[in-house]
This record gives sequence, C-alpha cells and structure tokens, in this order.
Amino acid sequence: MDSAHAKKQRLEEYLKELGSIAVAFSSGVDSTFLLKTAKDVLGQNVIAVTARSHSFPKRELDEAYAFCEKEGIRQFIIDSEELSIDGFSSNPKNRCYLCKHELFTRIKQVASENGIEYVAEGSNVDDNGDYRPGLKAVEELGIKSPLRHAGLTKSEIRELSKEMGLPTWDKPSFACLASRFVYGETINEKKLKMVEDAEQLLLDLGFKQVRVRIHGNIARIEVMPEEIAKLTEDNVRTGVYKTLKDIGFDYVTMDLAGYRTGSMNETLSELKNGSGDKG
Repeated sequence: MDSAHAKKQRLEEYLKELGSIAVAFSSGVDSTFLLKTAKDVLGQNVIAVTARSHSFPKRELDEAYAFCEKEGIRQFIIDSEELSIDGFSSNPKNRCYLCKHELFTRIKQVASENGIEYVAEGSNVDDNGDYRPGLKAVEELGIKSPLRHAGLTKSEIRELSKEMGLPTWDKPSFACLASRFVYGETINEKKLKMVEDAEQLLLDLGFKQVRVRIHGNIARIEVMPEEIAKLTEDNVRTGVYKTLKDIGFDYVTMDLAGYRTGSMNETLSELKNGSGDKG
C-alpha cells in the first residue's frame, strides 16, 4: 500500500471515530475529497454546509450545489456576509481569522440543530506553511481537520480524487475573493464583484489558474508562467484590457512572476504563526 492510500485509510478510520460531521464545503479540491470520503464512510451522518457571500463566486456555489445533489448529500446553504463582520472590511492582517471564526460558529450551530457532533474543514498539511490566520479560528473553536490529521498533501488528495472519479481532481486552487485585496485596503461589494467578473473573463478565455489582485483601482493579473505568452497575444491582451476597463479598473497590469499562492502575503513584514490566505 503506497503512502497516499495508507493516509486515506487513516482518514477513513478517523472519520469512523468521529461518527458524524458537518463539512464546511466550498466545492474545492480538498473539501470535495473530504466530503465524498465522509459520505462513503458515514452515509447519512454527514452533512455539507456551504456559505453564500459576496466573496464566494456564483460558479463555485453552483458547483457545490450540483455535487451534493448528485451524491445525495444533505446540504445547508447559509448566508455568511463577511462585510458585516466588525473590522473585516478594513482588511487587517487577521481578516481570515475574523471570517473563519464567524463562519465556523455558524456551521457549529447548523450541526447542533441537525444532531451532528463535529464540524470539519478541508485544510491539508501543505496549509501549515505561509500565513494562515484562519487556522487559529479552527483551533479555538475545536473544528476538526481530518485531512491534516491523516497527513495528506494537496498532490496526494488530487491523486486520490482522480482514482475516485471526482471532477475536482485537477480543479485549479481557489481562495475567497477577499484574498485578492492588499492588506489595509477597504473591501466592498463593488470591488469584490469587479474581481469576480475579471477572473471569470480569464477563465472563459481558457486560462486555467488565474488571480486578479486589486490595488486601489489597479488590476494585477496573475496567470501560470506558461500562459503569460497567451495573455500578451494582441487580440487577447486588448480584449482583456478593454473588458477590465469596462468593469471599472483604471489600469490593467500583468505580474511577470506569474501565479503563486498567497502573493499578497509577500508584503507582510512579519508572518505570525497561525494560518490564513492561500489565495
């Protein structure tokens, strides 16, 4: 038995020990793998809870709903509007903590109301690096992290997801749209929509992994290094520029380093122990 399969067995045994869980489900690679495995192990003793908000694109919400319907998993959609959380809109360095604390508190309530004992989230061992304020909320509220407990990495989760026939096995990584804002810059509904529309344009053009970071009214586009040449093709470049201007950006730029997770964290002078943006 190879390492990935041994870890999956450890995950299944851990889920059996828990008995019943509510999975914070975003339709991403990790939470989809966790939810499907939990459903296979626990049956009706697992529920999915998905948060609907301005920082969660409609395409992701639609995918979450479709997956639960296909798999026969009970799903609860909660309205979790981060912009109403005290301090969130000013985008402090612990923004992810504020958001996750509110979100998991809500999910715990849904779990309790439905006779579910534990709440679980989908972080993996690769998330132990970088800056992750959200994991502090996970620890404080007693949220379970089964994938980290089993020692699973992102690449192993993709490998196992492919074997299980999950459509997310090669899905690009995603983080909430608030992670596109430079720390200290005000987050509002209008700019979140600008980012969502800009990224959707790039996805519709066939770019696989994209981020549109927002600095004031400047868009900083990140695509995979191997796709930078495609972005600079005249018809693509001019089309993207015009559309992003129409969306509301004053200037449209491209990051020559290409896509990488947590690029907004590069501006932090001190990365405190804990957990946060993987956008």
